[in-house]
Amino acid sequence: MADWQRTGPLSRTLRAANPGPMTLDGTNSYVLSAFFGSASPAPVVVVDPGPLIEAHLEALAAAGTVELILVTHRHADHTEGSARLRELTGAPVRAAHPDFCHGGAPLRGGELIRAAGVEIEVLATPGHTSDSVCFALLDLDLKHDGGTSQVLTGDTVLGQGSTVLDYPDGRLADYLDSLETLHVLGGGVLGGTAGGRPVAVLPGHGPVLPDLAAIAAAYQAHRRERLAQVRAAVEHLGGEPSAGAVAAVVYGDVPANLQGAAQLSVQAQLDYLRGATSAR
Repeated sequence: MADWQRTGPLSRTLRAANPGPMTLDGTNSYVLSAFFGSASPAPVVVVDPGPLIEAHLEALAAAGTVELILVTHRHADHTEGSARLRELTGAPVRAAHPDFCHGGAPLRGGELIRAAGVEIEVLATPGHTSDSVCFALLDLDLKHDGGTSQVLTGDTVLGQGSTVLDYPDGRLADYLDSLETLHVLGGGVLGGTAGGRPVAVLPGHGPVLPDLAAIAAAYQAHRRERLAQVRAAVEHLGGEPSAGAVAAVVYGDVPANLQGAAQLSVQAQLDYLRGATSAR
């Protein structure tokens, strides 16, 4: 039996059975609807179908009448099951990258989607990947009167740990801009109209977090700290050290099975620092 968790008035989540070093406990697939408990079957939107695991996809298909399938970014642990879920439900799949759309148009930053009684704003948040998007949720009936604002962040913000930048597709300058977008969003645009309530984070991996503004600020501080460490390591090593050499200094405590990811992040940071230097 599927282990569904309620993550808010508009959302439920089902974790895929694909745990690993990069996926934590597994990929979180979300089902969105303003009609939970009031209609059978309820119209729903599925976000991030996850890997090609038949039992997981069948559970998503059975969660209601699937009107639309959305994906936050191109990585297989979020998109691999998309085409199969479309086969099971007939619903179109939409992503920012056209290669991952099936029967639907590419997503656009700033676009408003209305489906299953939910208003979904598409936020362009590149950095983890160039096509990463987040989804801000508003209840069309309740709006913020008694409801809770939520943002589905994919891998842009995780429920635990920090996000790897998939360099060279993912770029640090883009990611820092995206974190600022989320910080502002959590601090005022949504949160300020929700009676002062914090905006909840529904991440692609890990647990739900209660305060988007706080976690975005923590991510920003972490990135500033890492940049300072990388800058110091480059100065210490001298010349133009390799990403591996810098990673050994800055990420020496990271397990061996995550060193590849650490080196990607170092490459992104070195590229960012080179750009900052050349711009002076």
